[in-house]
Amino acid sequence: MIIKADNEDRLIYRISVRSFVEFILRSGDIDNRRGNLGEVDAMLEGAKLHRKIQKSMGDGYSAEVALKLCLFEDKYDFLIEGRADGVFKIGDVNYIDEIKGVYMSISELSEPVPVHLAQAMCYAYMLSRQENYDKMGVRMTYADLDTYETKYFEYEYTFEELTEWFDNLYHEYTKWIEFELAAGRELTDTGLKLQFPFPYRDGQEELVKNVYVSILRKKNLFIEAPTGVGKTISTVYPSVKALSAKLAEKIFYLTSKTIVRQAALDCFKKLIDNGLTIRVLTITAKDKVCFLEKRECNPVECPYAKGYYDRVNDATFEFIQSPGIYDRERIVEFAREHELCPFEFSLDVSLWCDAIICDYNYVFDPNVYLRRFFEEGIPDSYIFLVDEAHNMVDRGRKMYSATINKEEVLRMKHFMVSENMPLVARELDNLNKILLSLKRNCEEYKILESYSQLSLGIHRLNNAIMRMYEINKRYRGGEAWDDFSLRIRHFVNMLEIASDDYICYAEHDENGDFVVNLSCIETARVLQAKENAARSNIFFSATLLPINYYKHMLTEEKEPYAIYAKTSFDNEKKKVLIASDVSSKYTRRNKAEYRRIAEYVEKAYEAHPGNYMVFFPSYKMMLDVYDEVKEEWRENEDFLILQTMDMDEESREAFLQNFGEDSSLIGFAVLGGVFSEGIDLTGDRLIGAIIVGTGFPKTSHEREVLKTYYDDNGKSGFDYSYRFPGLNKVLQAGGRVIRTAEDKGVILLLDERFLQSDNKALLPREWDNYEVVTIDSVSDKIRKFYS
Repeated sequence: MIIKADNEDRLIYRISVRSFVEFILRSGDIDNRRGNLGEVDAMLEGAKLHRKIQKSMGDGYSAEVALKLCLFEDKYDFLIEGRADGVFKIGDVNYIDEIKGVYMSISELSEPVPVHLAQAMCYAYMLSRQENYDKMGVRMTYADLDTYETKYFEYEYTFEELTEWFDNLYHEYTKWIEFELAAGRELTDTGLKLQFPFPYRDGQEELVKNVYVSILRKKNLFIEAPTGVGKTISTVYPSVKALSAKLAEKIFYLTSKTIVRQAALDCFKKLIDNGLTIRVLTITAKDKVCFLEKRECNPVECPYAKGYYDRVNDATFEFIQSPGIYDRERIVEFAREHELCPFEFSLDVSLWCDAIICDYNYVFDPNVYLRRFFEEGIPDSYIFLVDEAHNMVDRGRKMYSATINKEEVLRMKHFMVSENMPLVARELDNLNKILLSLKRNCEEYKILESYSQLSLGIHRLNNAIMRMYEINKRYRGGEAWDDFSLRIRHFVNMLEIASDDYICYAEHDENGDFVVNLSCIETARVLQAKENAARSNIFFSATLLPINYYKHMLTEEKEPYAIYAKTSFDNEKKKVLIASDVSSKYTRRNKAEYRRIAEYVEKAYEAHPGNYMVFFPSYKMMLDVYDEVKEEWRENEDFLILQTMDMDEESREAFLQNFGEDSSLIGFAVLGGVFSEGIDLTGDRLIGAIIVGTGFPKTSHEREVLKTYYDDNGKSGFDYSYRFPGLNKVLQAGGRVIRTAEDKGVILLLDERFLQSDNKALLPREWDNYEVVTIDSVSDKIRKFYS
C-alpha cells in the first residue's frame, strides 16, 4: 500500500489486487501443520509453471496482462493494480486465467481456494469495467509442480454480479483507507514543521542534508561515521522529513543485533517528544515473544493461533488508533489481552506503521523477508537505513549460501524409513549415493566445476518432501526434520539464483563430516534485488573501511554516494597504543607469548585502574591468557570476569552490569562477539580496550575459496578474505571506549602486525596519533596520558 502525491498534489491510494483480496477475505487459524513448505515452494516454482502453461495456450492467449482500476473519491483516488496470468476468449466470452502451482495430486481438488478465486474475480471486474463487457469468465488453472498435470475450474459472471461483489469488498476496505489518509496527514503536518532536536554538532547539518538529498535523488549513500557524529539521529531525522514530504511510504531501520535497536528507538521517541505524530514498530523474534513454553503454531496447541485471522483485523484497527512507539511490551500486552499470536500481530500491525525497526533478515533474507511488503516488487517505495552496515557482507553471504551434510542425509534417510515415508527415503538414499561419490574424490576440499547431478538429486528430494506434506498435511517430523527440510528447500532456492558469483565446493569439515557448500561470494547482486524496493539505501557504520570494498560488496549501483562524517569528539581524550613486541600469529601462540600478553593487561590496569575489556581472536586463546592473569592475581581474582559460550540475553546483560562507574575490573571477551560492538559503556564504565591480534579470520577452506576467487578476478584475495573483515572487528572493539564527548580512555593494540603498512592504512584517521609501545614503556605511556 502506498500513498503518494501526483503532479496535481492529489492523494493516490495504491494497492495490489493480491494484497487487497487477501487482507479482506482471510479467516481461520494459524496452522504450521498444513504443509506450508509446499506453499512457499509453489510460489518460487510458479514462474516456470506460468511460462510453460502460457506458451502452450496458442496465439489467442495474452499472458501477463497488466490491469489497473482507479476510483475517484472526494478525498483521494483509489488505484488497484496487478497482472492477470492470462486473458483469452471462449466463444464470445472473455476469460481471466489465474494459474496456481501446487505440490499435490490435482485430482484431490474439488474447488478452487476462495482467495485464489477472489483474485481472478477482481481481475475480471477490472477488465470488464475497462472494456465495457457485459459478461466475464474466470478460469482457475491448478497444476501439479512435479508433473504439470492441470485441472480447470471455470465460472461466468455478469458485470452486475462482479460489480456488487467488488463493491462489497471495497466498502469494507474504505475505513482502512480513511485511517491511513488521516494518519498520513498527521505525519505530514507534524513532520514538515519538525526541527532537528539537538544543536548541530560540527559537520552534522551537512550529514543530514546529504542523507535527504540522497533520498530525494534516489541514490544509495555510504556513510563512514565515527562515534561522536550522531549517525542515528542524522539518518532518522532526514528520513522522517522525506516521509513527511511523501517521497517514500515507510522507513525500515535495519540492525544486526537487538542491542543496537535502542538507539533508533530513542531517536524516534525524541522526535515524538518534539511534536512528531508517527507510528514506529519494533519487530521482535518469534521465539522471544511466544506465550507458550514450547512454540507450536497450530490451533490445537496454541489458543492464540486458533481463529487468529477471524480476530486480527478488528484488533489491529483498534490498536493503531493511538500513534507512538509500538515496542515489544506494548505489542505483547495487547496481543495477550485479545488472544492473538504476538509475533504475527506485530507483522499485521506493521502494514499501518510509518517506521519499522527490525533485523536485516526481514528485508534481505530470502526465507523470512516480509513478503507483505516486498513480494509485489514495487520499486522506490521505502527508505532502508542499514545500521552497522559492515555486518551486511557476512550476513549476506550466510543468507544466500547453502550447505548439505552427507552424514545428516544418511541419518534422515533412516528416520524416514522408520516413519514409513518410502518416497522421501528413496530420494534421500539417492542423494546419499551422489554425495558418497563426491566424497571419494575429495581429500580436504575441492571446488566443483560441475554439480548438475547433485542439483538434480536435491531437487528430486525437495519435490518428494513437498509431495509428502501435501499427502500428509498434519505430518510433524520434529525439530531436526523440520530444520533439515527447510535447509533442503533453501538449497533448491539458492540453486535457482546461483550464477558466476557463486562457488560450489566440497570439504571435510572440522567435525570430520563431508559437506557440500553452495557459497555466495559476491553479495551485491543478491542484495540489490531486495534494495530495489527502496527509494534510497543508506548504509552507515563507524567502520566502513575501506569504503570502496563495502560499495563493491553491498550494491550494484554504479556510482553510489559516499561521505566521511567527522567526529565532534576531542581526539586528545583517546590514546591509541600499538605494541611492537607481541603477536597473536599462530606460529607464536605459546605459553611465553600468552604470558607477555597477560603482562600487558596487568601493566595497563596497574598504570590506571578502572574498567577494561580485553578482546581475543578465539575462546581458546582468551582462556589461556585468562589463566595466566588469574595465576598472577590469585588474591584479586574477583577483578576478572569472563565471557562464556552461548550466553543468553539475560547473561549478557548481567555481564555488562558488572561495569559500573565506581568498579575496577577486567572483562575478557571474544573479538567479533556480542561485546565487541553495539554496546555503550559510557563514562568510567569502560576506560580501556585491549585488543589482541589483527582479527584476521582463522585459515579455513571457506576463506581459501574466497581468496582464490578474488585473486582470479583481479583483486587482492588476502584483503577480501582476511584483512578487511579482520581489521573491521578491531575497529569495532576499539570503538567501545569513547561513546560520549566526556569519555576518556585507552585503546591498546597487541600485535606488531598493526605496524605493517597494509594494516596501518586501514586504521581510521582518528587513530593517526597512535604511539608505539613495548612491554617496558606501556605503563609510562598510559600514566602520562592520564596525568
